[in-house]
Amino acid sequence: MPYALAPTRHAERVRGAVEGRLPAPNDSPRLVSSWQRSFERYQLDPGSVIGPRVLSAAELREIRDREEAFLRASGQCLTRLHETVRDADYCVMLTDAHGVTIDYRIDRERRNHFKHAGLYIGSCWSESEEGTCGIASVLTDLAPITVHKTEHFRAAFTTLTCSAAPIFAPGGELIGVLDASAVQSPDNRDSQRIVNQLVRQSATLIEDGYFLHRTSACWILFGHQNRNYVEAQPELLIAFDENGNVAAANRRARECIPGLDGPRHIDEIFDSSHVQLRDIGRIEAIAALRLRANGAMLYARIRAPLGRTGFPGAARASSPAVHGATPLRNARADDTHDHGALGPFLRSADARVAENARIAQRVAGKHLPVLLLGETGAGKEVFARAIHDAGPRRNRPFIAVNCGALPESLIESELFGYAPGAFTGARRHGARGKIAMADGGTLFLDEIGDMPLALQTRLLRVLAEGEVLPLGGETPTHVDLEVICATHRDLAQMAASGTFREDLYYRLCGAVLVLPPLRERRDIAALIESVFAEEAQAAGRPLVLDADLAARLAAFAWPGNLRQLRNAMRYACAVCDTVRVEARHLSGDLAAQLAATIAPAGNKATTPANGVANNAANSATSSSDDERARIVAALTAHRWRPNAAAAALGISRATLYRRIAKLGIVGPHRA
Repeated sequence: MPYALAPTRHAERVRGAVEGRLPAPNDSPRLVSSWQRSFERYQLDPGSVIGPRVLSAAELREIRDREEAFLRASGQCLTRLHETVRDADYCVMLTDAHGVTIDYRIDRERRNHFKHAGLYIGSCWSESEEGTCGIASVLTDLAPITVHKTEHFRAAFTTLTCSAAPIFAPGGELIGVLDASAVQSPDNRDSQRIVNQLVRQSATLIEDGYFLHRTSACWILFGHQNRNYVEAQPELLIAFDENGNVAAANRRARECIPGLDGPRHIDEIFDSSHVQLRDIGRIEAIAALRLRANGAMLYARIRAPLGRTGFPGAARASSPAVHGATPLRNARADDTHDHGALGPFLRSADARVAENARIAQRVAGKHLPVLLLGETGAGKEVFARAIHDAGPRRNRPFIAVNCGALPESLIESELFGYAPGAFTGARRHGARGKIAMADGGTLFLDEIGDMPLALQTRLLRVLAEGEVLPLGGETPTHVDLEVICATHRDLAQMAASGTFREDLYYRLCGAVLVLPPLRERRDIAALIESVFAEEAQAAGRPLVLDADLAARLAAFAWPGNLRQLRNAMRYACAVCDTVRVEARHLSGDLAAQLAATIAPAGNKATTPANGVANNAANSATSSSDDERARIVAALTAHRWRPNAAAAALGISRATLYRRIAKLGIVGPHRA
């Protein structure tokens, strides 16, 4: 790896700047502070030439699964940004909120060159590990930056130039960082101004795309000061519910309109007395609206919730229109019975899913903990979010934490936060934990069965007393939240064996809902069609699912449940080279399993009509029963994991799937 400065010379320059003997990098207070933290707090070696830590494929897959919605919202913007800067030999990277690279765009012929420099998917760029760099600085200061060549703390990165910008969720929390980096670039730092601006613009586009995804169940106001840009490039996005209460606003709207960070009503923002907003939503017209805060004019159009009709009422349920504004319409009596986010589940053809939704609708907002049980990939987080969106806290934060994806050493600070100086590497001003961030809203703890026992005790105190004490803190903070937990484990058995706190178990299971696996759902055909339609739309071209393939998919066991189904449909839509998606467009692994599981029509053995045939049939039935018992025993012993069960039986996984289908074996609801 080439270096802009010799490692020892760079290390001496960093030490001299930190100690005040030499000039600071670029006279930037941010860079100076970062160099000091890297040297004094994290005790990193500025002369180190070792590249960044890279996650294993399994670790990266877990994180990417968790960030699926974020990845989908950002993919096209990453591609466009890379197409703009690729000729200048830049790569584009997207990280999660912890600095792990979860997606990137790179020229194939330059892949090894960038990888050698550490610019690779799965690489980790936190300040505590890599010192001063573009991504780490954004994670720390939550602001865009360019870190150019020898401004990097470690010698390994002194040939790189990195421009990075933060990406925020609708609730204002950081969800990721966008970065454009080059291995070789001009020494003049000003050469990076245009790239920095492109990165910032692209980060805003991703942010707005993610905003629209997360608020798809709301009415959306698209606004701009210039009428001609409302359709082409709206700056302001405001999401509001059926009664006109503002649910979220993008960063530009919060900057331009005072008070949008708190609960507001649409009539408190706009003087709509001269126009009926319902008419704008119905005909998708562009209208001029006056801001109450400063009298400025804004041009806007309104989009209805995806898959919904009608128009939201501007009058709140228990208060009149404010400031003399004309209500959009009076709230209908049946508005309170609107199913909202739980509607698709309530209308499910599967009785268990519909019953779960009915129970969830009744308990939503009743301060009753909900425990969701189901196999991995069965849609527990989607259902949890639907419960949140159906309750009175739907305009408040929904904070999800995967207890099984975080290292044990990080779970405590992630959940409870920490006070300033609580430990080596802690942020100067401390950090709010996920529990505090969920105050007023819903805390979703996925894979709760993987939470360490020591932290279960602390969580129990939060639930019992409504207080959270940050790590290293002295004064607890009051929190008011709903709690939804999910697991694929048998918590009752774990509580009985002492591996899960019994008192916490009973505290969590206020309402226990079991989500059936995909293979057992009676609405599987409709689900396949729905998921396919979504992925076909995302692919951006008209596609049709072959009817025979749809029938075969509906009969498949789907060990990975809805997550596996969605990945299968996404892959098929991506590689399909015709209008019709057929079996040949499936991934090789799935196609082989499908072929082994589903026997071709007409390939059935005939049965002789005589007594000998009957004896043979009886013998075959007995043999079939024995085989069924062996397979069920193996699956049970290995917690219904197909790979392990197949190995124990001495057969391939494809053969196991084929015999499961042939014998009609259906797995239990794994808790």
